[in-house]
Amino acid sequence: MAADITQQAEAYLQAMVDDLSISDTRYEQAERSYKALGTWLGRPESTLFRYEPLVYVQGSFRLGTVIRPPSEDEDYDVDAICELQRLRTSQLSQKKLKEMLEVEIRSYHRSQNMTKPVREGRRCWVLNYADGAQFHMDVVPCVPDADRQRRLLEASRQTSNFTNTAVAITDNERWNYTIVDDDWCRSNPKAYATWFRQRMIVALNRRKQILAEVAKAHVEDIPDYRVTTPLQAAIMILKRHRDVRFAGKPEDRPISIILSTLAAHAYGGQETIGAALLAILNTMDQFVLNVGGKLVIPNPTDPLENFADKWESHPHRAKAFREWLQQARQDFAYIAVQADMQLITNSAAPAIGRELAERALAKSSSGGRLRAASLAPVGAGLSFPATARVPTTPQGFA
Repeated sequence: MAADITQQAEAYLQAMVDDLSISDTRYEQAERSYKALGTWLGRPESTLFRYEPLVYVQGSFRLGTVIRPPSEDEDYDVDAICELQRLRTSQLSQKKLKEMLEVEIRSYHRSQNMTKPVREGRRCWVLNYADGAQFHMDVVPCVPDADRQRRLLEASRQTSNFTNTAVAITDNERWNYTIVDDDWCRSNPKAYATWFRQRMIVALNRRKQILAEVAKAHVEDIPDYRVTTPLQAAIMILKRHRDVRFAGKPEDRPISIILSTLAAHAYGGQETIGAALLAILNTMDQFVLNVGGKLVIPNPTDPLENFADKWESHPHRAKAFREWLQQARQDFAYIAVQADMQLITNSAAPAIGRELAERALAKSSSGGRLRAASLAPVGAGLSFPATARVPTTPQGFA
């Protein structure tokens, strides 16, 4: 894949990301919502008070890679965790934990006069906010799980520096959902967010410094969500390309955690969106391992978890990933070398949707409303290696 990208293509990609980005207001609204829920669950009158509930956000909102829904009829999905810090898996069943959270979720729902009903998901409770808010919150109950995680790693002769924040989450389709048993699904959203942030820390800090200078503020006063790094921007573009490619068959599309993990591994500290996007597309498949004939994308914070575990029982999803990646390489390699904005738009339309393509053209032609902090300072064939490829290490990566 060509390494060069025209100024016009770079401006177009920047405008595309600007249009895909949700507003600071949306971030702040989501933040207020999960903090308000945390306050409610932790109030002295709460049935969960003695267990020290802690609510925090996970997923794309935490990583800064959330994108606007394709239409105003669709909601943002805010993924939150409710960790009961005083409980452990040995004390109750997954079902009991989920029911305990349900009591307070429904109480909160009534206190806020929310009209849309509470829904149960496989691993969570879903709060649907008013239409004007345009988001729903998935609240996953969990308990601390650091000790079990360390034991599992030791038994497998593996190590991780991220076990302290490991949690065990509920899953109503798991065989032992109704009984007291230590074998729960594992998760560690805090650790993953830390790892992801480390992969882009130099670019993040540089852009926060730029924004601080523009706003005449201190760097530490600039929240991360005010900044979009090239890594985050590239992931946002890839997510939209994926969504368009798999419209009508979402069950086959590569899940976001796979895109984010492979992109973060492949990111080499590039300073522009175009350079980051091309570099990521060129090498991201090299971080899919073939271990004894099984495709593995290890969780970088939990070597026992394989993000591609569903590919074994659904091999067509691995094939779908290969075909999507090949198409994305072709689409963006072609866009990268174009200098005519209308040609870029026409080329981008099938890949990202005509409406977004036209809006990006309008923004790039007019200068748009580009965020100051997102501005950068002045295909090979697909194969899955049998051994781990060590990620390139941007300056400051820990």
